[in-house]
Amino acid sequence: MTKSIAEHDLASGPVHLIGPAELRLEYNSGAAFGIARGLTGALVVVVVAVVVVLVVSVARSTPSKPAAVALGLVLGGALGNLADRLVRKNHGAVIDFIDLRYWPTFNVADACITIGILLFVGTVLFARQR
Repeated sequence: MTKSIAEHDLASGPVHLIGPAELRLEYNSGAAFGIARGLTGALVVVVVAVVVVLVVSVARSTPSKPAAVALGLVLGGALGNLADRLVRKNHGAVIDFIDLRYWPTFNVADACITIGILLFVGTVLFARQR
């Protein structure tokens, strides 16, 4: 939903929020930070494989509720970006729109993936310390 709103409302130009933050419409044909630009087919295969591995192996035995939430964030973000690549007519590009000027432009799905990975690593490290 956020990508559709961004595509519609930011087509005429960026919107300044506060400080360095603004909303700017960009199309990313690569993975995170623009890595592997133009390799949409390979990215789709990798994302599908990661989703299957997470669902089949890891999700069955999540060590805690925070770990399950973390995996849900990663899966939700991955599926959101995958749907963006496959359903929209952007030639396999993902819509990015959050621009902090000092960081590559990203979207809500990217933020969910990043937060989910950090939360999962934190829960695993915390569980090992116990």
